[in-house]
Formats: sequence, structure tokens, C-alpha cells
Amino acid sequence: MTINIETFRFSEFGDPSVLAFKAETLGDPGPGEIQIRHLAIGVNYIDIYHRRGSAPLPLPSGIGVEGVGVITALGDGVPGFSIGQRIAYVGGPPGAYATHRNLPAARALALPEELETREVAALVFKGLTVEYLIRRCVAVKPGDTVLFHAAAGGVGSIACQWLSHIGATVIGTVSSTEKAEIARTNGCHHVILYGQEDFRARVGEITGGKGVDVVYDSVGADTFARSLDCLRPRGTLVSFGASSGPVPPLDVASLSAKGSLYVTRPSIAHYTADRGEYEAAARELFGAMQAGVVRAPAITTYPLFDAPRAQEDLEARRTTGSVVLIP
Repeated sequence: MTINIETFRFSEFGDPSVLAFKAETLGDPGPGEIQIRHLAIGVNYIDIYHRRGSAPLPLPSGIGVEGVGVITALGDGVPGFSIGQRIAYVGGPPGAYATHRNLPAARALALPEELETREVAALVFKGLTVEYLIRRCVAVKPGDTVLFHAAAGGVGSIACQWLSHIGATVIGTVSSTEKAEIARTNGCHHVILYGQEDFRARVGEITGGKGVDVVYDSVGADTFARSLDCLRPRGTLVSFGASSGPVPPLDVASLSAKGSLYVTRPSIAHYTADRGEYEAAARELFGAMQAGVVRAPAITTYPLFDAPRAQEDLEARRTTGSVVLIP
């Protein structure tokens, strides 16, 4: 049986105006799929990369990789789920910016009843990102010192909370005094306003010239080279985004000259591809949420039809915390 839905599609790469809100029909879920009615949808920078074409998708395409919804139908061969059950998901085919969708059941995560829908939508993609960044990509230990760029953003706000709980010393960069206060509230021990200070010099002052164990850099072109200079010998730079543009080519020999440094460019896709790892990461995140270790950052909501403006505001850094669409 088909149902009528509303969804965003795009047929060319470009600015938010390429996103078209359309009425469509949605068929029954196929084998191994579930059908969900969205309750809340997370907006993430990967959506912008998809729309711009910097992480290109085959066109035409849906957009959005994260949501919380209620199961309305089950395809064949889907054990462990039931109609009416609330689930969250990250990944799978883009198409979250929609009232309803069909989704591979392998991406669905059963939600504890105690967790609030919008909080999960604000946290699940970013929280699973933080989980793999600080627990598996680099296993941060008590006593480590970490530099986290964009510390007041959606990922940064969660990371500062979790890193502080682990016992790391957290240095964060932000763009304004307002965002500096947000970073401090979330557990950032030292805050650098990168528009007013040289973060490389300040990191040297804070660490007594030793440098940090890890730099987490989602900014890219504007920060990458100086981020390398913030590392202690044998430290690691985790480049997981490029909001200011792509990182220029790297002279690998320079890593030796700067102290036998490590650089990695991870993707959440590879850290959640295995169903067992994906579920284990979700258990860690949901447990941290239930224990109060991780709280939802400020949540800015937009109606689903206003998704282009939501992306525009996120891209222009007019938002703090997480952006959520409500169908």
C-alpha cells in the first residue's frame, strides 16, 4: 500500500535553493526494511557536504542521514522490531528530510523509553561521532590534553562534556564570547577565541610548550596546518570535517620533522558499518545520556519545510548546539 509523504529532493549541487520540497508516494518497505514516520530529524554538516557536492551523491537524491521515528510497517525478514516502536538511526541511504521513509532495518536502533525524542535527534549522529572519535579512533585517557576546534558546536558541545567526564584536559576554540561561555558550561577547561588569539601560541602557553595529545579538527583549511603545530611528539591529529574548505595536500615527510605525528581522516560510516559495533556504540551513548554524562546542547528547531534555511543558518555559523527539523 502506498502512502502520501512530503520529502526534500535535489537534482543538482549548489546552495540551499537546490533543495526542493515535494509531495511523493511511498511504497511498502522491502525485504529487510522498516517504514517509519519521522518525529524529529537531525541536521548535520554532512548534509551540507552532500548538497554542495563536496561529498557527492548520485543525483537526484534525498538528503539527511539521521532521524527519530515510529515504525509504521515492517518488510519481510525484519526480526526484533515491532509496529509502533520508537527508533533512531544514523546512516543508510540519504532521505531523512521527509515525513516518512523506508529504511534498512540494520540502521535502526531501539530507544530506551527514558530518552526524549528531540534530545535523541539532537544527539544521536553527533553523539555516535563523539563516541568513535574519543573512544575508538583515539582512546582518550584520564590526564590526556585535547584540543577541540568548534567546541561550542553540536559535536564539540557533546565532546567537551564526555572528555571532561573521562578526565582529560580540554582546550576548545570558538568564534565568539557567547560560544566561549557555552564551551565552558560543557566542561571546556580552556577556551580560545580564534578570531582574537593565535590558538597555536595559546596552546603552547597552556601546555607549557609540551603540546596536546590529540587535536580534533572539523574546520579544515583554516586550522589544519596550525593544528599540527599544537601536537606533542607522536601526537595525533584527527581531521573529521572541513567546514572552512578542504585541507591542502600534506607533505608526509613534515610529520616526521614535527615529531613523528599521526594524522587520520575517519568517517562514521566505517565506525558503524558493523552492526555489533554500531549497537555497542549506541549503548555507550544512550547510557551516557541516561547517566547525565552527556546532555543535549542547545537545540534549534525548524519546521521540516524550512530545511533550506536551517542549512543556511548552520553553514553561516548562526546556530549553536544542534539543529533539528520537526515534520
